[in-house]
Amino acid sequence: MPKLKTKSGVKKRFKLTASGKVKAGVAGKRHRLISHNAKYIRSNRGTKVMSDADAKIIKSHMPYG
Repeated sequence: MPKLKTKSGVKKRFKLTASGKVKAGVAGKRHRLISHNAKYIRSNRGTKVMSDADAKIIKSHMPYG
């Protein structure tokens, strides 16, 4: 059997936690930050764990994950 291909975008953007959940960086932190308030910027610091519905789709794109 041939090797399964992993989507390149998924392997760059997402990581799996030890319990198998999917974590990702938060959107909206790159530019135009002056129009966002400080609470928005603070709350989007670091990474977030994806919802179960999104995680199911993401895991289908990383077959060996």
